[in-house]
Amino acid sequence: MDQTLEGFPVVIEFPVKWGEMDLFNHVNNVAYFRYMESARIAYFEKSGIWTAGEEMIIGPILASTGCRFRAPINYPDTLRVGARAYDIEVDRFKTEYRIVSTAQDKTVAYGDGLIVSYDYKNNVKVDLPETWVKAISELQDGDVNDARNRR
Repeated sequence: MDQTLEGFPVVIEFPVKWGEMDLFNHVNNVAYFRYMESARIAYFEKSGIWTAGEEMIIGPILASTGCRFRAPINYPDTLRVGARAYDIEVDRFKTEYRIVSTAQDKTVAYGDGLIVSYDYKNNVKVDLPETWVKAISELQDGDVNDARNRR
């Protein structure tokens, strides 16, 4: 695994598609959010928080997301995108993403997200299920800041 992705328990790989390029001859910023979305879903699936195709009553919902662009991405390239969780609170946790270009051999973007535990039946946020906290901790070998007792 790339040294720059050390500590990320989920890493997925994407070939850059020609159609992701924009007028300025680099990957459009919208594609970065798609890469992070795919890494987030892979994280949910690998941790067991969410499984595609299953009915979801209590599930994760993205409350906010951001990206810090460090270098443009060009076609052709292959990207490696890492995802991990941190700062677990009563009803939420944060996610971190790192996008690495194999052609440039460096990090080209950093991203973050705020994930809230949501009751889709009653349309309200709820406390994180303890099973999620345990799954995140196990996936990350205990490397997660559990801040639930700070309140």
